[in-house]
Amino acid sequence: MRRVSKKLKIIIWVLFLLWFFWWLKFANHYPSKITLQAKPDFWGVTYSSKLAVNLGLDWGDTFIHIIDDLGVKNIRLPIYWDWIEEEKNEYNFYAFDYMLDQGRQRNVDFIANIGWRLPRWPECHSPVWLDKNDEQLRKTEILKMLKTVVERYKDRPEIVAWQVENEPLFDWFGECPKGDKEFLEQEVALVRNLDSRPIIISASGELSTWSQEAKIGDIFGTTMYRVVWNNWFGYFRYPWPSWFYPLKANIVGLPRQKVIISELQAEPWVPHGFLVTLKNEETQKSLSIKQLSANLQYAINTGFNQAYLWGVEYWYAKYQQGDHSYWDFMKQVLKNARYD
Repeated sequence: MRRVSKKLKIIIWVLFLLWFFWWLKFANHYPSKITLQAKPDFWGVTYSSKLAVNLGLDWGDTFIHIIDDLGVKNIRLPIYWDWIEEEKNEYNFYAFDYMLDQGRQRNVDFIANIGWRLPRWPECHSPVWLDKNDEQLRKTEILKMLKTVVERYKDRPEIVAWQVENEPLFDWFGECPKGDKEFLEQEVALVRNLDSRPIIISASGELSTWSQEAKIGDIFGTTMYRVVWNNWFGYFRYPWPSWFYPLKANIVGLPRQKVIISELQAEPWVPHGFLVTLKNEETQKSLSIKQLSANLQYAINTGFNQAYLWGVEYWYAKYQQGDHSYWDFMKQVLKNARYD
């Protein structure tokens, strides 16, 4: 009888482990009800002019289609250091002046994302003339650049907030030195001294406790990914429910109205190679329209203040290639939110 019990325990454990593996890897973890009913100002996008160029797009044309055809009214705009200061002490703001001007004419609100570490690979976007190994020089030049950018744009009413750096204390990704909390606080103090608009600090929603970042800015921005990929498991679906993120916010003392989703997954994960060459069958593994719908509803269910979608450049690249599915779907989602 004892041997039978031992075998039974082993069988139960094996079955549990098999179920757990299925639950982590194959269960879709979709919200139970998907209505996509969001308040009118809930949705926004992050627009990377640099990624648009890397995808073979014209950055200006793409931007105009985002605000005119797609109808986006909230944009997180990374102002890349290597675009505005290609030569030391010689600034050229043409691209960002243009986007802010065009956005203002259409009542678009912007989060100006400023600093060295900004969205998209390699994360830290330094001009070629910078000696990245000279830490003190790097910090001096970053502060000088921040001061120049804020002073240029602080009278722009279309900018509703500054985001200083992007996931600045996240050391697991990107070609960047280790995060420096003291220097981040110095950057924030500089921006705060120059302008009164709120300051956003962001962190990974899945791989950070938020304990440090939550205390530095006025608004906290979290990433939100649902389907990722790694070398051990292949594609992996995060299993936690939407209340996981508000719970994290409560633990670090963040009220929901002070939290935005600064990066909501609306772009396929790229296991190997580049986004521009990702084949459609691979795209469907992490971002079918059904998965995208689930991601959007999941974000709504958190109760956070806004969600900025990650992937608008990809939707437009696919549109230009003849696949209108993502673009048309999101156009309808945004339209429905405006008229709810």
